[in-house]
Amino acid sequence: MNRRMQRSVAESLRDVALLLFMVDGSIAFGAGEIFALELVKGTRLPALLLINKIDRIAKPRLLPVMRRYADAYPFLDIIPMSALTGENRSLVVDKVYEHLPEGEPLYPAEQITDRSERFLAAEFIREKILAFVLDELPYTTAVLIRKFDETQRETKNLVVVEADILVEKKSQQGIIIGKEGSRLRELGTAARQALEELLGCKLFLGLTVRTVPKWRNDDAVLDDLEIGT
Repeated sequence: MNRRMQRSVAESLRDVALLLFMVDGSIAFGAGEIFALELVKGTRLPALLLINKIDRIAKPRLLPVMRRYADAYPFLDIIPMSALTGENRSLVVDKVYEHLPEGEPLYPAEQITDRSERFLAAEFIREKILAFVLDELPYTTAVLIRKFDETQRETKNLVVVEADILVEKKSQQGIIIGKEGSRLRELGTAARQALEELLGCKLFLGLTVRTVPKWRNDDAVLDDLEIGT
């Protein structure tokens, strides 16, 4: 999966006019940060550096972080920000408008994403999984949509979605399911409500937790999940 994702990143950078490089300012500079920075340096693209999570950083600690990145690459602007509190979020938007070259629109004005509702459904469900079990089960789950039925959307204002939650070990199933299914019901309810708001209709959501050993190295599963090529 890592190889696919790295390939996808490299391919995505080919036609980029402006790069937004976001880093976590609250953690130590390590191997992951070095890898990402080298990737940015290899692109030679115009770039904004966004230092996120400044709500967790004392201001004296922020300056060395800014200096380290400024010395490494000629960023157009360095913007300390907090996605959680919204600090400097509007500044990021202003700077994007300032530095992004003008051009013809690639999509209609009302289109907010090029991803399908089916894909977004999987992402919304996974978001709720992470919200409920991130500390216990970080980054080892995936959501595979088995059914996305819109046949009753016009007549009954209803969409039926059935999804598999993939884990790598049998013991991880219990973490997601919870005692007598309580956690699965909670995250399922949260996901259903979010999807109803997204789709603008009622939703029946069926979730099954399934163990697929080493799914992150299974090409067939990765193809179904639309992760790279």
